[in-house]
Amino acid sequence: MLSRIAAVVVPACGTLTVTADPGARPAAGSILVANHTSLADPAVVVAALRRYGVEPVILATSGLWRVPLLGSALRREGHIAVHRGTHRAADSLDAAAVALASGRSVLLYGEGRLPGRRDPGESAPGPFRSGLARLAAATGAPVVPVGQAGARRLCSGSSAKQLAGALTAPLRRPCLHVHIGSPLHLPDRVPEATERAREAVTAAWRTAALRLGELAAPGQEQPGARRFPSRSV
Repeated sequence: MLSRIAAVVVPACGTLTVTADPGARPAAGSILVANHTSLADPAVVVAALRRYGVEPVILATSGLWRVPLLGSALRREGHIAVHRGTHRAADSLDAAAVALASGRSVLLYGEGRLPGRRDPGESAPGPFRSGLARLAAATGAPVVPVGQAGARRLCSGSSAKQLAGALTAPLRRPCLHVHIGSPLHLPDRVPEATERAREAVTAAWRTAALRLGELAAPGQEQPGARRFPSRSV
């Protein structure tokens, strides 16, 4: 249901385009990892993935499960709560492994949190946490890097600005772009796997940002990252 709602709401709030590396169609049982810049970007990414017939299980902060209606929808559809900073934090990886084994794809955010910036500009992904690499090592699942740009145009900044952004988005119709990179299998060592995943997501994000004519915030670009070719969907 949430995927269907995102597929309706996101195009109503902005102009969403999607590209992918040649042949980069996410297979069942893949780990999808995206950059996290805004409260709106999960909806943007899910709407883009639905164009490929992918409706992933999402790992998200446990606080969302306390939101009326949203929480019950998350539970009903089998999404996974992440209890950060508690002894239950590792439970989310166990639940994700079960979902992958059943053939479902899993969407997570390697950074694990939103950036502290309040401006609406783009910036490269920050350091990744180790959970992604540990999940990939435990399951052998392929990792699909996903880069999104433009979600901060929907909402960013203070709570008041985020609300104003969401309310005015249907009138402003900001451009949004999602790029899906080629699947990769991460190395066994967690530090190397974590950095390789971050580099791949950074490359996918850069492709998305360039499609919107966006530049990274000063000091945020990552030198030497590869650029991937893209195709329209």
